[in-house]
Amino acid sequence: MTVIVLTNCPVGLRGFLTRWLLEIAPGVFLGSPSTRIRNLLWAEVREYAGQGRALLAYQADNEQGYAFETHDHSWHPTDHEGLTLIHRPSIHARRAGDAAADVPRQGWSKASKRRRFGGGR
Repeated sequence: MTVIVLTNCPVGLRGFLTRWLLEIAPGVFLGSPSTRIRNLLWAEVREYAGQGRALLAYQADNEQGYAFETHDHSWHPTDHEGLTLIHRPSIHARRAGDAAADVPRQGWSKASKRRRFGGGR
């Protein structure tokens, strides 16, 4: 079983993948190609993804039963004592401009205030 997830990739790449995989949701492709075909598909995805991101997950003969690869993601697979884990960069490791966008605003939304305090309809 192979799963490829595309985010913000060209439409032509999605059309290319539908030759071998079934698109079960926008940007989510599922199928059972051979290892050779899977590697060729992933090479094409990495080459033509443009500004987009991609994720490949497939069955593997290891402790977890699967393996995955990423392309242009800020989260990266990391080997930890034989297990593949995801390494998320800390908020302090990001650029200063990105950190401000991740901090939630304090207080209640206007809709929440209306529901909670019985604001008019």
